[in-house]
Amino acid sequence: RAHAAKCRDCPLWKNATQTVFGEGREGASILLVGEQPGDQEDIAGRPFVGPAGRMLDRALADAGIDRQSTYVTNAVKHFKFDPPLRGKRRIHKKPNEMEIAACRQWLERELRVVDPDVVVVLGASAARAVFGRATAIGKNRGRIIPASQARTFANSDILVTVHPSYLLRVPDEDRDRAYAAFVADLRLLRKYA
Repeated sequence: RAHAAKCRDCPLWKNATQTVFGEGREGASILLVGEQPGDQEDIAGRPFVGPAGRMLDRALADAGIDRQSTYVTNAVKHFKFDPPLRGKRRIHKKPNEMEIAACRQWLERELRVVDPDVVVVLGASAARAVFGRATAIGKNRGRIIPASQARTFANSDILVTVHPSYLLRVPDEDRDRAYAAFVADLRLLRKYA
């Protein structure tokens, strides 16, 4: 955490308020990886405290998983955003491959320290960080990939699913179905909890 706070391996640190490192229980059996901190996370210095974090908390609770028993982090530790228009909120921009690669060292260190039984990959950027390549979310979600088949730097089983921010963008008529599918994915974690 202390070393990551001084990281200058990509230019994202210049505009971000601070480094947002992961948090949770050391030795947690479940580690969740998102894309990057958002506006509220950048200000608070904590992962998953904004709208996507509240969606994640609700879905974890509905799946029977206590967030306090997990470790949550992001693939990228600094907030990437477009400069705000006067008086407007900072809107996130998707991190590129170089930015994900620059932060991968921090994710690897978190995984070594926490040593989870399962890593939950929340969305495409997290999948790129964990698998080291583009990974189709729809094709791989909803099943546990055993560590022996995952071919990642983690010695953990992997669960691939959508990022909770996706649920915030789903059209109203599809939101309940998309949320139920997300919760169903997370229910697969109960055997690790």
